[in-house]
Amino acid sequence: MRALTKGRYCARAADNEFDIVRSQRLRHHAFLNGDGSIADVDAFDSHCTHILVEDTATGALVSSFRLMIISCGDEIDKSYSAQYYDLRAMQALGGPLLEVGRFCIKLGQNDPDILRLALGAITIFVDENKIKMLFGCSSFAGINGNAYIDTFSMLRDYYLAPKRWLPEVKASNIFSFAAPLKRKPNPQLGKQHMPPLLRTYLLMGGRVSDHAVVDEEMNTMHVFTGLEVCAIPTVRKQLLRAIRV
Repeated sequence: MRALTKGRYCARAADNEFDIVRSQRLRHHAFLNGDGSIADVDAFDSHCTHILVEDTATGALVSSFRLMIISCGDEIDKSYSAQYYDLRAMQALGGPLLEVGRFCIKLGQNDPDILRLALGAITIFVDENKIKMLFGCSSFAGINGNAYIDTFSMLRDYYLAPKRWLPEVKASNIFSFAAPLKRKPNPQLGKQHMPPLLRTYLLMGGRVSDHAVVDEEMNTMHVFTGLEVCAIPTVRKQLLRAIRV
């Protein structure tokens, strides 16, 4: 994937092992509030393309994520997400599919150009590899599901995945939001507490599972998120591809 620049930032694929270690250290910093000296490593890293977003003025790494191509739905069990979700319904999907994982932005970095550039890089990868669907796990900080009840209620009411690929429960520790609440959820709080990347996926036509997986080791909850490329509105596709210029 060619490098992509917007404003003061540049997105590029990792060139070497040191780039990957930098990404892994940022992941540990972002997800576990580490000091940047410890790397978050797992067995999936070696099967992925790692994307780095850097500040061109300082060289600092401000965001990173990894991309794994799944050639067809029959190979969905090779994905990271399949550890936590029963994805058998996705086996009937065509391919190729793209899993976006470990997406993180350095704590304190709030420039919206960072997310825009990351999405532009993903768009290039999708186009170059003729991807039919993106998927992954959208992370919520902490493991208290009730803190996000308004957000989860919004997801249940408006954004559940279609039954033809809706993930089923596999993990032993989950927070289910399939059943309606006794009280009416607050939409303002729901939007406020929604992770920015998930919000962007939903605006493009993304859909989610009906439960969150509780990951005590990472001190996070995550919701399976899928986005069929054919469902992205034409105007949104044009905006994403404009970032590539």
